[in-house]
Amino acid sequence: MSPELPHRTVDAVRSPPVDTTTDRLKFSGDNTFHRELRRRVDDYFKQSGRKQRDNARMYLKTAFILTSFFASYVLLVFVAATWWQGLLLSLVLGIATAQIGFNIQHDAGHQAYSERRSVNKWMARTLDLVGGSSYIWHWKHAHFHHTYVNIDGYDSDINLGVLARFSPQQRRYWHHRWQHIYLWLLYGFTALSWHLHDDFRDIFTATIGKRRMPRPRGKDLVIFVLGKVVFLTLAFGLPLVFHSIGAVLLYYTVVSVVAGLLLALVFQLAHAVEEASFPSPDEPGRIDTPWAIHQLQTTVNFARDSRLITWLVGGLNFQIEHHLFPRICHIHYPAIARVIETTCLEYGVPYHANRSFGAGIASHYRWLRRMGRSEPSIAA
Repeated sequence: MSPELPHRTVDAVRSPPVDTTTDRLKFSGDNTFHRELRRRVDDYFKQSGRKQRDNARMYLKTAFILTSFFASYVLLVFVAATWWQGLLLSLVLGIATAQIGFNIQHDAGHQAYSERRSVNKWMARTLDLVGGSSYIWHWKHAHFHHTYVNIDGYDSDINLGVLARFSPQQRRYWHHRWQHIYLWLLYGFTALSWHLHDDFRDIFTATIGKRRMPRPRGKDLVIFVLGKVVFLTLAFGLPLVFHSIGAVLLYYTVVSVVAGLLLALVFQLAHAVEEASFPSPDEPGRIDTPWAIHQLQTTVNFARDSRLITWLVGGLNFQIEHHLFPRICHIHYPAIARVIETTCLEYGVPYHANRSFGAGIASHYRWLRRMGRSEPSIAA
């Protein structure tokens, strides 16, 4: 097991407000572990003869997921004749939508899908097809989250404003005492919020959470607008030609809630759990921890032995492997996990994992409840 991380009080770790629109954090320390880890993973691919990207299994998986998505959509809009058929197809469509995000868009957005940039770009744009924005995702997730995992004010993925308290450094409001109950319901509105509010707000304000981002221009802006037009046409425009507004809104809500709940839960189990740390800068602009060690301290795997879950969530139950090697296709995560865990044990570096999906859910529940309490001290 990995060594216990140091405990700090809330007051000790809560940093004063900083201008995160311009502030940059630098990670410092000995990078020997990271270099050795990269060498061993590179050796694995050389010895196995496998390619890190452009994997035939990934292409077949992509074809299956996209076929499921379009087939369920066509059947829902043009064939379904009863409420139960509509409900069943909405569930399938919601799962397929989440699968596009977990598997296709996520790998492509990290340049892990193909060696060719053009292929990665087009596959990343599948997020625009299902109502998100590949441009905003790049800044929010690939840039801010992956660089500054679990650092309040820098990682926008742990910032839900007044709705939730994920980090000990965040302000506690009176209603957070019930967040371990009400957040499960709100998670279902994740996709709805992206579709109808969040992306537009981020574009207009040029901010994601407390961080500034450049507004899209030229081709990026055209893709953002076209993506929203195509999605809104598929979600509302075309269905309204054949169905009542009530039916369209009902099944759109079902699809979005299913997709949103799946997306939210998988990502929360990686970072907003008891095993993960929530560090603060040791001094303005600096973290006295090497970047790779920081990733391991703040990231947790779950259900590594389940092939079904691994397939469904695009290997995101292997979040440690993903955070350390985001440009490697998720098809390889189970194999390189053995290399990474062995190296962590040799170097005395933490490697956190919950044995099952249920164990991850329970850990997230306990962390939410803990963050909602008015305790005098909290483990960072």
